[in-house]
Amino acid sequence: MSDALSPAETADTGRPASEHAAFAKAAGGYYTPVVVLFTAVLIISNICATKGVQFFTSFAENPVKLGPVEILPLSLDGAFFLFPLAYIIGDVLSEVYGFKAARRAIYMGFGILLLMLGCFWIAIELPPATFYPNQEAFSAVLGTTWRLVIAGLAGYFVGEMLNSATLVAIKERTREKHLWARLIGSTVVGEFGDTLIFCAIAAGAIGITTWGAFFNYLIVGFVWKTLAEVLVLPITYWVIGFLKRNEPSYAPVETPALKS
Repeated sequence: MSDALSPAETADTGRPASEHAAFAKAAGGYYTPVVVLFTAVLIISNICATKGVQFFTSFAENPVKLGPVEILPLSLDGAFFLFPLAYIIGDVLSEVYGFKAARRAIYMGFGILLLMLGCFWIAIELPPATFYPNQEAFSAVLGTTWRLVIAGLAGYFVGEMLNSATLVAIKERTREKHLWARLIGSTVVGEFGDTLIFCAIAAGAIGITTWGAFFNYLIVGFVWKTLAEVLVLPITYWVIGFLKRNEPSYAPVETPALKS
């Protein structure tokens, strides 16, 4: 099913196509490779996230605090540089192909993550060969607790849905104008939902035992992910522009005059 509306009024909304923002058809073209990249980033980031990362470790014994929030050291996971990329690709999907197409990609990514976790669990439980000395290391890297699994899946699903729905809702009002507002606004909403849900569920499982450490992980993660998208806005603009120019079904709609 395409996200692009026909010239006639659609049966589900009763509104002319000109009253909607423009989106390309999610069939053929560049949609499939973008979804493949989106899914690959999700898989790789979930593996990298099993490593704990900390910057400014010299402050570990005497943390720098601002009220209850620990400023230093910075505690992150090994996927801190990858998760923002997943949201950037999600923005591209939503901006060019619409909410239905982005939602389809989110569903596929969710299913692939479940498949990945199931395969990891089976591989860990299989009896190791007598010549294979790395069973414990294999389990430590690829194994995880169900609490972390639930946290990761819930955070990803809710965050990506919020991100996509927010971007498309803003685009319905602004059409082709103010792309920066759509990208940043959707990221703020989506990343905050993702980070809050993940931290709330997974805090104890990843070793966070104090409110200060919890707020550190929540705020630093949220600020970093949002800042990362702002820093790469020129690249995101270029990718979106390239897809809009090269997807034959994409037809921009002018912003209608505001009614008094």
